Amino acid sequence: MSPSEIRQFLLTMDVRAGATDVRDLGTDYAAAVAAYEAAEAEHRGDSNYDIVLVGSDSLETVKLTHGSYFASSEEDLRDLLQEEIAAFDAA
Repeated sequence: MSPSEIRQFLLTMDVRAGATDVRDLGTDYAAAVAAYEAAEAEHRGDSNYDIVLVGSDSLETVKLTHGSYFASSEEDLRDLLQEEIAAFDAA
C-alpha cells in the first residue's frame, strides 16, 4: 500500500456518552488535517471529547488498533478482540 492509498479517519469520542463519531475522510491527507483541526477547534477546552486522526487501510483496522474508541465497555472490547483473533486465525 502506497502512502497515497492510506485512508484518513477522524474519530471524535464523546467520553461522557461513550460514543464515537467516525468520519472517513478518504485519501486526501491535507483535507483530513484541516477537518481534524476544525474538530479540535470546535471542542477546544472541553475535556469530554477525545479527537484523533488515524491513517489506515480500513475502518476494520482502525477498530482493531483503536478499539477503546469503539467499545462501550471492557467486555465489548474483549469480545471485539476475540472476534478479530478468530478472523485472523481463520485466514
